[in-house]
Amino acid sequence: MQQTTRKTLESGDQQRTAIDRRLAIAPMLDWTDRHYRYFARLISHHTLLYTEMVTTGALIHGQRDRFLRFDPAEHPVALQLGGSNPKDMASCARMGADSGYDEININVGCPSDRVQSGRFGACLMAEPGLVADCVAAMKAEVEVPITVKSRIGIDDLDSYELLVSFTDNIASAGCDALILHARKAWLKGLSPRENRDIPPLRYDVVERLKGDFPALTIVLNGGIKTLQQAKVHLQRLDAVMIGREAYQNPWMLAEADRLIFGDCRPAPSPRAVLDAMLPYVAQRLQEGVPLNAVTRHMLGLFHGRPGAKAWRRHLSEQAHRAGADIELLVQAANLTR
Repeated sequence: MQQTTRKTLESGDQQRTAIDRRLAIAPMLDWTDRHYRYFARLISHHTLLYTEMVTTGALIHGQRDRFLRFDPAEHPVALQLGGSNPKDMASCARMGADSGYDEININVGCPSDRVQSGRFGACLMAEPGLVADCVAAMKAEVEVPITVKSRIGIDDLDSYELLVSFTDNIASAGCDALILHARKAWLKGLSPRENRDIPPLRYDVVERLKGDFPALTIVLNGGIKTLQQAKVHLQRLDAVMIGREAYQNPWMLAEADRLIFGDCRPAPSPRAVLDAMLPYVAQRLQEGVPLNAVTRHMLGLFHGRPGAKAWRRHLSEQAHRAGADIELLVQAANLTR
């Protein structure tokens, strides 16, 4: 299995050693922002984190520093780009690499109308040559891994032969890993939400593709809800990516370092994670970030534990109020005792 490693990093008083990438949290719009990623990193040292999708236009013409900002503690962290112009993709890959991201990923999986109108996302599966051109241009520009996240097909372009052709194009261009959401996407007739559930999962297709491309790192995404399920898939595939379940139940990541990465350090307690979050929250508040922008990602911290409902309710009802500060987190945590 291909693995990406990173030299030991210093972040504050913390030291991280080289890691592999067998488990990742999927890029999710409005969810995997920098606050969630910092929170998730406190639960798992090793799981690869992804940004929300950032369009090339936002980086080239918008507030570049805001879109690329992340805390060094988030490593390993990947930047997902949305775009289809090879020159622009290469330029934005350079921005991401210079900002310190460990990987640059191309979104070829989002089926929303807005994304299609910008000629990126899942619609690009119909243009494998263009995706390959983007990969090649980005590979020529940066040394960090360039990866592609796609579906197994779109609309009526869903034959295995077409998926093989798509994979061959991007692999030949130098793609370092292909992340496959194991569902096709319907670009017309289904909403993005329906596209996450209605098309059937085809894990067999992903496994077959791995057999045909043994040298290419293949990552499975879609429908995985437990680390035990992830371990089963890792017997046949290189890596697994978990989406909504890892967000809604972040505490599932507490055992990821031990079960997936073989790190035998004791998993942190929810209270320890909260204590580690408090300085981060205080700093964000000083910068003018509203409390609920951070705490909305923390609602699942005490999932399955006594007081979890009271914790969620207190934060949901109070964190958005003007003047809400770090004391509110302490109050909510006291409800879990």
